[in-house]
Amino acid sequence: MKSIQAATYSISFQDKGYNELSNLIESNEYSSLFILVDENTLEHCYPKFIENLETTKSIEIIKIRSGEIHKNLETCISVWNSITKLGGDRKSLLITLGGGVITDLGGFVASCFKRGIDFVNIPTTLLSMVDASVGGKTGVDLGVLKNQIGLFANPEMVLIDTDYLTTVTEREIKSGIAEIIKYGLTYDVKLFNKIKQDKNNNINDLIFKSIDIKNKVVQQDPKEQNIRKILNFGHTLGHAIESFYLESEDKNNLTHGEAIAVGMVCESYLSCKLLGFSFEKVNEVKEVILSIYDKVHLSKEDFPGIMELLKHDKKNVNGQVNFVLLNDYEDYQLDCKVSNELITESMEFFNI
Repeated sequence: MKSIQAATYSISFQDKGYNELSNLIESNEYSSLFILVDENTLEHCYPKFIENLETTKSIEIIKIRSGEIHKNLETCISVWNSITKLGGDRKSLLITLGGGVITDLGGFVASCFKRGIDFVNIPTTLLSMVDASVGGKTGVDLGVLKNQIGLFANPEMVLIDTDYLTTVTEREIKSGIAEIIKYGLTYDVKLFNKIKQDKNNNINDLIFKSIDIKNKVVQQDPKEQNIRKILNFGHTLGHAIESFYLESEDKNNLTHGEAIAVGMVCESYLSCKLLGFSFEKVNEVKEVILSIYDKVHLSKEDFPGIMELLKHDKKNVNGQVNFVLLNDYEDYQLDCKVSNELITESMEFFNI
């Protein structure tokens, strides 16, 4: 696949990506190289990575524990301490090798260390390939509140190697599919139709198209003042649901994609009620999503807790929750105000 050019960096694929990374390291004469991994990517992905990288420089491995629960400032402090103890300076390079937790947290760590060192993202999950690693958003959670601490910072490059997808579970693949559905509903309905018609699409094509869409949107609106907000479709309510399950002792955690899938159904329903989005299409979205994901039951007893978490959404202004909703496929409306009663009704609709 050909490379995709972002504002200040390239998104390169397979062998070409490794060649570009090797050239980047050689041409910049970095003083030290660090690679951020978790226990899973160290075992399953690092051997392939190091085999394909051509450099005489040694690489120091920094390992953190996997999972959204560790995407926090405490983990950042441990990584900053590791880089410091290993002699990192402003001419160091941090390579992130992992899913969305690794790329989000690693980019944030690099951007803050000594006021900023270079970093490279190598996503290893479908979710991080089509979303987290591209677009310049970095950050960590504050307790269970998603991505509350962070900043915009671009990597030097992004390397997409789809062979890493053989190391993740089917559940993680499905988590990434939710973001592809989001691109289809908001920007290019052909993506949604491909998933609707065939669950066994060529994943490389879906990845390339999704990255291309996100890159085009981000280039128009790097800091989410306008069109980039469409990338939040399903995420306003989805993030609150994800956080609620994360903090609930009696519930199993949802993956990011599972929560966003629920959010997209609910926000499609809100779109119908407020903007006239076809109810037939609401049911179509729900049907496609329930054909991919196990049904999540949103208990009425949980609604108040989810609603409370909605108050902390990053898009809120003056305490007002703002949604991205649909007039139609590929036709969106930003900053929609929705009553609490209607939000509750959307969750009840999902349960039907």
